Amino acid sequence: MGQGDVPWTVLADPEGNEFCVAEPRSIYQDTGPIAAVVVDCADPRAMARFWDEAMDWTLHEVTDDHAVLRSAKGVGPYLKFLRTPDAKTVKNRVHLDLRPYPGDDQAAEVARLRALGATDIDLGQGDVPWTVLADPEGNEFCVLTPR
Repeated sequence: MGQGDVPWTVLADPEGNEFCVAEPRSIYQDTGPIAAVVVDCADPRAMARFWDEAMDWTLHEVTDDHAVLRSAKGVGPYLKFLRTPDAKTVKNRVHLDLRPYPGDDQAAEVARLRALGATDIDLGQGDVPWTVLADPEGNEFCVLTPR
């Protein structure tokens, strides 16, 4: 994979989807079994701006090469954006499902995300109770109905 000397091992699942097994690090001690969800992107700073506003998460670090966010409550995995020269060419194999807080309005949340730069996308989902959007780099995500 050409990753060089890094503290993780790259493997692939039976369908060829890559994932990393990280060496133990203190940053991941309380994340659970999924330490991070990693998204390749062209511009980590722009992705950090969008996702920092899109979700109620805390921006931990941002550089030209990567950005790191995590739940404001300090639980669960990190969301990382890594600069890569590869352009997105096909539908994502993994995507995020966002759920508005209880009592929030799904349509208002979708409108807010569009105002931040999300765009509507049709993946052939048909008539479903969620809305499919794409972030500024074309990564699909869904906005579910509130609880």
